[in-house]
Amino acid sequence: MIGLISATAAGAAARDRLAAAWPGRTRVYDGPGTAEAVRRAFAECDGLVCFLAAGAVVRLLAPLLRGKDTDPGVVCVDEAGRHAVALLGGHAGGANRLAAEVADALPGCSPVITTATDAVGIPGLDTLGWPVEGAVAAVGRALLDGERVLLAADARWPLPPLGRGLVEPPPPSGADGGGSGDGGDGGDGFVLAVTDRRTGGGPRTAVLRPPSLVVGVGASRGAPAAEVLALIRDALAAGGLSPRSVTALATVQAKAAEPGLLAAAHHLGLELVTFPAGRLAGIEVPNPSEHPRRAVGTPSVAEAAALAAAGPGGELVVPKRKSAPPDGGTAMATCAVARRRPRGRLALVGLGPGARDLLTPRARAELRRASVVVGLDQYVAQIRDLLRPGTRVLESGLGAEEARARTAVAEARAGRAVALIGSGDAGVYAMAAPALAGATAGIEVVGVPGITAALAASALLGAPLGHDHVSISLSDLHTPWEVIERRVRAAAEADLVVTFYNPRSRGRDWQLPRALALLAEHRAPDTPVGVVRNATRPGERVRLTTLAALDPAVVDMMTVVTVGNTATRLIAGRMVTPRGYRWQREPRP
Repeated sequence: MIGLISATAAGAAARDRLAAAWPGRTRVYDGPGTAEAVRRAFAECDGLVCFLAAGAVVRLLAPLLRGKDTDPGVVCVDEAGRHAVALLGGHAGGANRLAAEVADALPGCSPVITTATDAVGIPGLDTLGWPVEGAVAAVGRALLDGERVLLAADARWPLPPLGRGLVEPPPPSGADGGGSGDGGDGGDGFVLAVTDRRTGGGPRTAVLRPPSLVVGVGASRGAPAAEVLALIRDALAAGGLSPRSVTALATVQAKAAEPGLLAAAHHLGLELVTFPAGRLAGIEVPNPSEHPRRAVGTPSVAEAAALAAAGPGGELVVPKRKSAPPDGGTAMATCAVARRRPRGRLALVGLGPGARDLLTPRARAELRRASVVVGLDQYVAQIRDLLRPGTRVLESGLGAEEARARTAVAEARAGRAVALIGSGDAGVYAMAAPALAGATAGIEVVGVPGITAALAASALLGAPLGHDHVSISLSDLHTPWEVIERRVRAAAEADLVVTFYNPRSRGRDWQLPRALALLAEHRAPDTPVGVVRNATRPGERVRLTTLAALDPAVVDMMTVVTVGNTATRLIAGRMVTPRGYRWQREPRP
């Protein structure tokens, strides 16, 4: 919940605007005094937005501060509503993110972020969403200053770029995406350890705890939560594993409502994941037993559930253990621990037609999340300034599409966070198809839609795609011309609006006239045609002509050509294909 506090009429107006923009997220504090309102909101809310002077808020907050890990984030908005200042808890309290949200919701407002890592584009170690411990401030400062920091990882996880000073050692010979390091202090250097193993590290070591472990649990009816929790704690200690890397408890579906398991999961802040007995019975385990087979229909609960929750490639790291009741009675719980295999991440990012303001926020976020960006050199040039320091860029020229796709998939298979970029939408005449053709189930794939050239051109022309339409590429480099011609003929016979991609180049100058001739067999000479070159980019040109008057010589590879159907009209200088609404067909009074 976000607490909103104001002291003036202007502040109250901005406060109410924010409350209306975020229904259900905010609580307005209208107390007898501002100091009391701040005190109550600080105690009750996850974040505060104070429409007050920053100095006043600092004085009010000073006696309330407890610690950066527990204090809510606080944002101050000035009287004129021009600035949303992340005042307290930029990372841990979420104030940086909150300031950006406030600025988006209030017209003319800009976020003010002063945390050093955000200012230079390097994510703080405490913003990655994983538990972090050890010398966090020292290692974070080293990354910020560009000092050498050794990445010591048990396995390669798809981390974002953390600065140019981060050194990733090569994987051991024959390893597939693994890392090296045991969380040591790296001598006199700084170390960022990524491990689920218990390690004290050193005075120059920060430890990131990856979400790598799942605990499988079995329980007799009425098993006490305290006995389950003690067993889990002992099993993790026996395996030398950190409880901060545990992501879930898992069990058989028949135990989904077992009070002791639910209470244990709640105490640990974890989800209780359940699986059908038949699913668990099909998983090979080292310690099957007849007792659970008779009781719930599977020879293994703890080990099988742990492996099922770990997913493909998971490994059992702590075999089944039984609880030890303090009174020496019968054990009522079992548990086992499995380790997930990290999956690399491949984001297929469409950059849109070229204008920076048509690059979606989601695409920006994926570009900044990726530690490796793969793309055509001219597309990389468009977004290089958006990349975080330390991002590795793998660029190549025209004609290397398949090689780029293979490279991106290989980097993701190795466990990295990869963005494969293309213009328009990555799935439309772009890189998504060749990448996915070679991708495997071992990587996470994220599609990021973009505005296509056809859509950008349509917006400039008017509304030519207002009814059924089709896009056809006239390039016969990958598709035989016979197939292309058959598609054009079918679109002509079906009376579809047609947008031609790759319409004409110096080496392919006859395909467009031939395609236009096929359309002319079914459409009148005065059918509207839109020709758009460099849509939304420098040198943009928009022409409206007709099927008979179009000169193919004005068309090149930077152009899209949109040919209307038999209903398309030029209205007030715009190309419009009506939907055929009833009111449009009725005579006007």
